[in-house]
Amino acid sequence: MVRRQKFTAILSRFGYSAGLQVGTYAVVADNSGAKEAMIVDVPGVKTRVRRLAAAGPGDMVIVTIKKGTPQVRKQISYAVVIRQKRPYRRPDGTWVSFSDNAIVLINQDGTPKGSEVRGPVAREAAERWPSIAKLATTII
Repeated sequence: MVRRQKFTAILSRFGYSAGLQVGTYAVVADNSGAKEAMIVDVPGVKTRVRRLAAAGPGDMVIVTIKKGTPQVRKQISYAVVIRQKRPYRRPDGTWVSFSDNAIVLINQDGTPKGSEVRGPVAREAAERWPSIAKLATTII
């Protein structure tokens, strides 16, 4: 009997190291008022039982704001991962890693909540989210 493989949302992410999993704290790299956030979910990622869902540069995540102004603290929001500390390999063979894990808060329609993005942005995030690429000063 032949066993069939199940291909889900992970198929498009095959072969790259997702470095931010559920529970990871990340720096908020925009001027929306939030300073630090914790990842609580990665929509569209199905995993094995008791395995934490993971995200990498360019992936959308759901976060809760842990540090920031009183208006944004304790809020649930959507965000996009723009930097990841864990090294990951690109298809051309180069390895990329950043000095921190960083996200940008977005609305449900994909527009950023802030008007500027601090620090470099991974090319994977810039290609997938053109509205974030417009605000970025450096794309690596």
